[in-house]
Amino acid sequence: MISQKEFFSLNLEARIRTLYREGTFIVAIRYYGYKINLYLLSNFYIEVFYNHKFDKIERMELLRRKNKRIKFYADQISLPSNLL
Repeated sequence: MISQKEFFSLNLEARIRTLYREGTFIVAIRYYGYKINLYLLSNFYIEVFYNHKFDKIERMELLRRKNKRIKFYADQISLPSNLL
């Protein structure tokens, strides 16, 4: 089981590989120019920002409690109460 600190210390390519091998896809949303895929890895949620225009993953972020996008996820899935 990888920790948040270990995960984010990896370069982007290694994070992508780790997420796709060990993570669980939860849901995707559209947000401005991005398709954001939400994954569960170990015991934390990761948002993957995919830019269609450039056909690339631009960044990955930890889903935090105060994140404005939580409402978009909560409309589609049931999130743990510690995130809401």
